[in-house]
Amino acid sequence: MFDTMHRGLGEADLLAAIEQAAREEAQAGARRLAAIAELVDLTVDEDDERGMWAFDPWKNAACHIGAALSISERRASAQMCIATALRYRLPQIAALYVQGRLSTRLISEITWRTGLVADDVIATVDAALAGKAEKWGPLSEDKLIDAINTVIARHDPDAVRRTKEALKKRDVHIGAHEDTDDVTTIWGLLLPPDAAAYTARIAALVKGLCDADPRSAGERRSDAMGAIGRGENQLACRCGSPNCTASGPSTSPVVITVIADQAAVDTAQQLIADQDAEQQNTTATTAEPTCTKDPGSALLPGAQILPIPVLAEAIRSGAKITPLWLPGPDPEPHYRPSAKLAAFIRSRDLFCRFPGCDVPADRCDIDHVVPYPFGPTHASNMHCKCRSHHLMKTFWGGPDGWRERQLPDGTVLWTTPAGTTYTTTPGSRLFFPAWDTTTAELPPMTTPPPGAGREIQMPKRQRSRTADRAARIKAEREHNGTQRNLEERPRRGQPPPDYGNDPPPF
Repeated sequence: MFDTMHRGLGEADLLAAIEQAAREEAQAGARRLAAIAELVDLTVDEDDERGMWAFDPWKNAACHIGAALSISERRASAQMCIATALRYRLPQIAALYVQGRLSTRLISEITWRTGLVADDVIATVDAALAGKAEKWGPLSEDKLIDAINTVIARHDPDAVRRTKEALKKRDVHIGAHEDTDDVTTIWGLLLPPDAAAYTARIAALVKGLCDADPRSAGERRSDAMGAIGRGENQLACRCGSPNCTASGPSTSPVVITVIADQAAVDTAQQLIADQDAEQQNTTATTAEPTCTKDPGSALLPGAQILPIPVLAEAIRSGAKITPLWLPGPDPEPHYRPSAKLAAFIRSRDLFCRFPGCDVPADRCDIDHVVPYPFGPTHASNMHCKCRSHHLMKTFWGGPDGWRERQLPDGTVLWTTPAGTTYTTTPGSRLFFPAWDTTTAELPPMTTPPPGAGREIQMPKRQRSRTADRAARIKAEREHNGTQRNLEERPRRGQPPPDYGNDPPPF
């Protein structure tokens, strides 16, 4: 059907179909956000006493939306912010969106950029933006930001988000969007003394290698940076000579768990053997894997794919290979799972098991589906939940709230307070489909009713969400005002800044 949907149309008709589809896509997005705004209005009450809970009505609504859209709670919350901004602050922009005259990209940027605009001028800014926004579709990201900021600055200069100031702060970034699976970018800003210390440490580690090490100078420095990150004070030489007196590997206090199937480990070890044989100019003892052999899979925390050559590098650097323990039919006698049971559950789940949530398992709690001691400490009754969804299940659960049921293969069935059911499967099925994660069938269990006064155990916010947002806006506006005054202070012999008509092409 997809390949015949527009068959027979000419070039002009195809372009018209593309434009119409873009309008319909924007209209569908507007309808979705309008429904989200209505749900927020219906379920998030400023006077609700649960507004001071760490898991408040706003988060509960975000969980509903996240489950419905299969997105994380954080992304759902962002959708709620956009939806409520359109409903309560930018009705004229919202009207254009409903008509399909503005793209989702424009809506996202406008709602974010106007977040600091004062309530007494937001209607004026909304009208000004609505009169110009339809012409901004072709603009690049930077030009679009400039266009929006120019309108805001005419009516509320302190509301312009001065994002360039963040670039002047010291920071370190690990990972970039253009990274491949083989390498990860690290970049940032350090104080000069700290940079000098890193330079000296890298030089000292590289100096410990012998001249026969096959790595280039850049590879040696990169591996030395990795050794520093692992807390090691030595860098293993790769010359392959049994008589090498250069420094060898040292024990690291940092533990990074890599999940790999046996095929991946076998392939990595074979690769190491082949590299060593090549280094010694001898023939490998085992034939290279054929193209039909499954090379296996390996994952870093967060389910980041680890290429086999990188796994081989980790094994060569001293990584320990430990078979994953598989739980039997008997439960453990305590509330807290043992280290080996926890390792199995995290490896099986890989992520928080709430629909759409992508929090890695190593940052999640391991929760009993049926609370202990009514439900046993066993893999068939436990799975990973991020702290937010753990609080949701604990304090917003019960017969009329969120409910869950777990099957022996790790499948979790969620039921919302409205009766909608969502199913999630263990994340390991995506990467290790041959791994059977099924554990024992447990006898029937009865979930106890929530205890009286349980809400007093809920962690509390220091101030309401509304007060917190107001404080952040106030602080950012004050900073913007100070920075603007410094930037706009006329230098000697220069005229003061002109806030006249918008510059072209706006």
